[in-house]
Amino acid sequence: MNTIEQQLWDYIDGNLEESAKKTIEEKIESDTGVKSLYEDLLKLNSTFAELDLDEPSMSFTRNVMESVALVPAPLAMKTQVDKKIIYGIGGFFVISLLALFGYVLYNSSLSMPKFDFDVNLNFNLDHYITHTVLYSFLFFDLVIGLIFLDQFLRKRMHK
Repeated sequence: MNTIEQQLWDYIDGNLEESAKKTIEEKIESDTGVKSLYEDLLKLNSTFAELDLDEPSMSFTRNVMESVALVPAPLAMKTQVDKKIIYGIGGFFVISLLALFGYVLYNSSLSMPKFDFDVNLNFNLDHYITHTVLYSFLFFDLVIGLIFLDQFLRKRMHK
């Protein structure tokens, strides 16, 4: 839509100031192209004015509300931890402990000459268990503990 057409629509709707209104009236009287466009827009505006708007029936709102009332309300979802996840976490810890025990046995020198159990467990724990490993292990245990505490409290609240 060009500016003259927009100005003509504003003139027809009565949305122009006096100075702009006089300018448009002068353009309509002096220019035949603008005058024909103005007449076409007047016809179009009168056609729009004659159209009847469709209104919904009187019971439209009631019908919509009744159909909404028929739809069942959604149920609250229950948070439930799958037992497979719990078994998986427990299995991870068991395998980790077994792997650590196997590593200790592999790196220790067990000698049994003449049924003399001389177990040499000389290895530097500080080399293997650093502060980062210890803090990571404790953080992971804390998260697991909080999850179990949450589950325990939820079960108590339902009873």
